[in-house]
Amino acid sequence: MLRLISTSSANRMGVEQRSFRREKTIIITVAGIFRTGIMPSPQTDRRQPRKNTWKKILRSLGPGLVTGASDDDPSGIATYSQAGAQFGYATLWTAMFTFPMMAAIQAMCARIGLVTSRGLTVTLKNHYPKPVLYLMLLFGFPAITLNIGSDIQSMGAVAHMLYPGISETVYCVSVTAILLFVIIRFSYRKLAAILKWLCLSLLLYILVPFMVEQDWGKVLKGALIPQIQFNKAFMAILVGILGTTISPYLFFWQATMEAEDIAHKRKKVVVDKQILDNMKLDVNLGMALSNLVMFFIILTAGAVLYKAGIRQIDTVDQAAKALEPLAGKLTYLIFTIGVIGTGFLAIPVLAGAQSYMLAETFGWKAGLDKKFPQAKGFYASIVVSLLVGLSLNFVGITPIQALIYTAILYGLTAPVLIAIILHIANNKSIMGEHTNSALSNILGVITLVVMTVAAIGLLYFQFV
Repeated sequence: MLRLISTSSANRMGVEQRSFRREKTIIITVAGIFRTGIMPSPQTDRRQPRKNTWKKILRSLGPGLVTGASDDDPSGIATYSQAGAQFGYATLWTAMFTFPMMAAIQAMCARIGLVTSRGLTVTLKNHYPKPVLYLMLLFGFPAITLNIGSDIQSMGAVAHMLYPGISETVYCVSVTAILLFVIIRFSYRKLAAILKWLCLSLLLYILVPFMVEQDWGKVLKGALIPQIQFNKAFMAILVGILGTTISPYLFFWQATMEAEDIAHKRKKVVVDKQILDNMKLDVNLGMALSNLVMFFIILTAGAVLYKAGIRQIDTVDQAAKALEPLAGKLTYLIFTIGVIGTGFLAIPVLAGAQSYMLAETFGWKAGLDKKFPQAKGFYASIVVSLLVGLSLNFVGITPIQALIYTAILYGLTAPVLIAIILHIANNKSIMGEHTNSALSNILGVITLVVMTVAAIGLLYFQFV
């Protein structure tokens, strides 16, 4: 009996030991898997995807972010301020309305730059009749120069408000000198890094609306429900918003910067789905930031200026002056500093886009990574555009006049250029397998129709 019990006990202990060894083996194996990274540990599983997502987003930021941010230049801020001051929250919906159109066209331009490794001007030159390219230059050069001049004057005006002891002219000259030094002195990589940091200045405009009292119910209504007033003033501001957000110089800058970005990679880049997905993320984030800032500027002007009965804002310094007594000193300072920051961001983009257009048209050596002696024509055109823009301050052309002329020239060229971009993006001999998707074509055609109507409306409002 004792022997039977002892045998039974021994058998049971043997089973338990074997079971323990199996469990120990499983534990060691699972621990090894976690340690070697074949399977993420529960703790890593919770944290890693979020970390990797942010890393992916940060790595993707580049030309699209700068392009979108530069769209909110001082001239654009003046337009958005006027929209809010004149119509309150009634134009907030335009921020969401223009976003898919902006993103679609800029993504096409970016893809053209990636696939061809050339700027948009080179593609036009190689595949389309020369008169088309020369027409773009004929309208584009004065439009961009006027835009630069308007931005320089706006920066000088708001700087003078911050410190009235120095005249606006001195500020304008100083701004121009600083910009010329930075553009000519620094390489492409350094300039690109500077422009990315300057994008942070746009975040100031997101803070402002939360510093003043808001009726968030009306804000939501204005953002989600399109309101259209069939009168000359409202239609004119709609056309102005479209012309400010979907500007032809951005098309050229986007394509060229994508090509430059690829050229400056340490390793040879093959354009594949991953590269295109990163580009789309970059462009979408850039355009989203641009429209978000636009939304908040209109919101600020609507909440403060419109409620106070201030209906006419022609320049950014007028908007800032009007904000100070109504919204407080801090709001005024944030708004003003934002204007200066966006000007330093936008003007290099404007001047750079124009210089690339000219250099690529006439076969000059070009590139922000080259020294002045290596690309004299390229840098000379940047110098000329900035100096001519500065000279507007001395010949009596006001920022609002420059804006009107710029809007007309952009309005005339935008529909033609969008039609050409659509054609290029669907041309297999140029784009190979990376032609437009159905969604891109739908959004592109909608943008073409909207901008054509806007151009007609712009001419109507100017001459009727």
